Amino acid sequence: MYKSLLAALLLTVGCVTASVAQNKKLSTSSAKAERLYEKADEYMRSRDFERALQALSEAIEKDPKFIEAYIRAANLQKMMGNKAAVYELLEKGLQLVPYTPAYGGYYFDLADLQFERGEYAAAKANYEAYLKSRPKNPKLIDWSRKQVKTAEYALEAMQHPVDFEPIRMHAPLNGFGLQYFPYTTADQRYFIYTARASARPDHDENIFISERVNGEWQEPVPISKAINTHANEGAATISGDGRSLVFTSCNRPDSQGDCDLYISFRTGDAWSRPKNMGNMVNSNAWDSQPSLSADGRTLYFSSTRGGGVGKEDIWVVYQQEDGSWRRPVNLGEDVNSTGRDMAPSIHASGSTLYFVSDGHLGLGGLDVFKATKEGKQQWSVPQNLGYPLNTHADEGSLFITPDNKIGYYSRQESNEAGTPTIQLYRFDVPAEWRSSVNSTYAQGRVFDKSTKKPLAAQVQLYDVETDSLVQQVDSDATNGEYTVVLTEGKQYALYVSAPGYLLNSLSFDYTSPKNLSPVALDVYLEPIKAGAAVVLNNLFFDTGQYKLEDNSKTELNKLIRFLQQNGAVKMEISGHTDDVGSEKDNQVLSEKRAKAVVDYLSSNGIGKSRLSYKGYGESKPVAPNSSEENRQLNRRIEMRVL
Repeated sequence: MYKSLLAALLLTVGCVTASVAQNKKLSTSSAKAERLYEKADEYMRSRDFERALQALSEAIEKDPKFIEAYIRAANLQKMMGNKAAVYELLEKGLQLVPYTPAYGGYYFDLADLQFERGEYAAAKANYEAYLKSRPKNPKLIDWSRKQVKTAEYALEAMQHPVDFEPIRMHAPLNGFGLQYFPYTTADQRYFIYTARASARPDHDENIFISERVNGEWQEPVPISKAINTHANEGAATISGDGRSLVFTSCNRPDSQGDCDLYISFRTGDAWSRPKNMGNMVNSNAWDSQPSLSADGRTLYFSSTRGGGVGKEDIWVVYQQEDGSWRRPVNLGEDVNSTGRDMAPSIHASGSTLYFVSDGHLGLGGLDVFKATKEGKQQWSVPQNLGYPLNTHADEGSLFITPDNKIGYYSRQESNEAGTPTIQLYRFDVPAEWRSSVNSTYAQGRVFDKSTKKPLAAQVQLYDVETDSLVQQVDSDATNGEYTVVLTEGKQYALYVSAPGYLLNSLSFDYTSPKNLSPVALDVYLEPIKAGAAVVLNNLFFDTGQYKLEDNSKTELNKLIRFLQQNGAVKMEISGHTDDVGSEKDNQVLSEKRAKAVVDYLSSNGIGKSRLSYKGYGESKPVAPNSSEENRQLNRRIEMRVL
């Protein structure tokens, strides 16, 4: 953000210094060198800079210790935009003389050029030399102090490198001149990214997708004709189930500002026509670089809109139950700095945010950071991901898979012809970069139990401990597919529902330490008709007890909602046990447990005339009582349509 401002300011500093030097006795004892220096001055006044530079070069040949010639030549090269020449001249010239306060501006110039090359120790010394010269410009003073701290941090970080070994992704990926913003679906079946043939203005950005088959990425193809156009489409993010896509496009007829966020949905293999996310999400400024949560209902993005902390800030917006989006909220000073904070990437667990920033202490330019969620709205102090991922140059976006094993990112380099290119890389995720929790996924299809045809159903995942909805997706209307992300340390209740069908209840318990592995689970929904029954898998009792535990409330409240939506349905709640204990005791226990459920429902507005209960004890097992796993299946509460 300082580059253009600094260039203008430093040019003024350099010219003033040169004028001062000209009025003093020159350091050279060579008359020929002095005459060439004066000749260069004449060429400069006539704006013949090339001949002026030639004269100064000859003066330096006559006297290699002619400091003023180096300084004058450096000034000219800077005016002409030749950074490499400025660097060489200042580095050679300033070391010829002891520290001189009058050369403060040149120490600054050289420090900036050294920093751009990652020469931290030398840059630090020259920034300090500039500060020692008692400069007057407060902006340059603040910049120099910041750069000194950055150089110190970088030198320390380089002494403790992270075990990071990126591997350039093999063909058929990296087939373009530029490719960046990598993302995968939760099952890592699909890889999406932004690509363009080159940086030429006539080469626009488009979104590409590659499918993994037998462990290998296939030839990438444009994601959809409905999405890619002759305009720029890029910086795309995809939901965990691969059915919601948010991307950036600029200067479209329906744009709210410079660049806007657009959303598209996939049904079967077809993507919908993208829609501008509207003035509730987009602003009249730059809105870009989106990152969707696993269920596609929370969106992080970068924006230059007003009301932020710095120039570019990270914002978050939440989707409401009716599908509309709330007003975006700035992540605040926990994440955003007074500098540039961009390219957010939320981990599938929702617990860790990766982003780039030049406002937090790092190694220079845009560095990659991570922040961990410590509460519903609070984030930890951002952690720099260290060297060698971060360097003096700008770093790009980072994506880490749900299981914390593989990461993807892009970096700029030059090809064999010396042309700048941006390439995709993958790496094994170092322990210190991983999200605070690991995640996996449950994936399957939803069917009508009677017809066996795929169903469009609502799939909701609840955290049982907090009785809170953590994910909500819809199964695909064409093939019934759904995907939800499961995170370690939590107990989940999964509910699958559709109009005209019984609520289906499933349970996932990851509270005890275990290896997370994907869950394949097809769901068959029972049409609502007499005799249809389902097991309520998220009702919990202590052993031998009939009092409902607190973590049963999620299931009970979902059952209330189902009965409210289906006012004509009458229901029997039945209790069942395994064969441990006496048959009489099991009969009593099963009846009391069923009654406890009915009592809760009736005390929360469900008419008693619609409810009945019955205990069946151990008389109706669904599996032989030959193992603890089977006995657990037999200990159940069912609801049956009367």
